[in-house]
Amino acid sequence: MEMLYLLVPLSLVLVLLIGGSLWWALHAGQYDDLDRPAEAILLDNDRPDDRPRQSMTSHNTPQKSSSQFPQS
Repeated sequence: MEMLYLLVPLSLVLVLLIGGSLWWALHAGQYDDLDRPAEAILLDNDRPDDRPRQSMTSHNTPQKSSSQFPQS
């Protein structure tokens, strides 16, 4: 019986902490938009439009010197 004098107030404090954290999460906007992060993964572009694309012309490729490749 003496243990209940300790466990009941501790359980009430725990319930208040859980309820307070849930209230904070709801009012802080933690559960406002649940669909956008899930859709963002599916709609992710590997190459965004604002990044310039590199063309595959000769000035972008490294030049090979003749000393690396002996002529036969």
